[in-house]
Amino acid sequence: MPLPGEPTIRRATPEDAGALSRLARRTFVETFGHLYPDEDLQAFLADAYAVDKQRIILEHPDYAVWLLEQGDEAVGHAAAGPCGLPHPDVAQGDGELKRLYVLESHQNGGWGGRLFSEVLAWLEREGPRTLWIGVWSENLGAQRFYARHGFEHVGEYEFPVGRVRDREFILRRGVG
Repeated sequence: MPLPGEPTIRRATPEDAGALSRLARRTFVETFGHLYPDEDLQAFLADAYAVDKQRIILEHPDYAVWLLEQGDEAVGHAAAGPCGLPHPDVAQGDGELKRLYVLESHQNGGWGGRLFSEVLAWLEREGPRTLWIGVWSENLGAQRFYARHGFEHVGEYEFPVGRVRDREFILRRGVG
């Protein structure tokens, strides 16, 4: 049982689409907003984190999203589903951590790790399988975190945000 005021983690439902959209926009801007011209950033946010897109994800049986909540405020989220990364070794049945973000105000308390554990447990609920993650090439902290969990750099791709093309690393953790 969580202590009063302590954050909690729960699986998101389609009714959370609006809250997830707002949180996804906020965490992306807080983490990466400084990298992009405002016009490109706003267009990306409007498309990638539209409420309708979040609802589709939340309704799809092959995807799952968790919310980290402090009281009635969502302060972090993680999403997982089938791997969609552009790597030739991706196979049907492989899973992917799609997103893992915690607001700066709630970082360094272990909550990102707890969200990550929820994702891994769900991705491997039917047994071990190959897992993938895409991570910004300059996000060294995330790369170290994933390396501690057995993920290795196996490729790269470009992630478009408007006219900007980010260099993303593809990380993989094999079975066994």
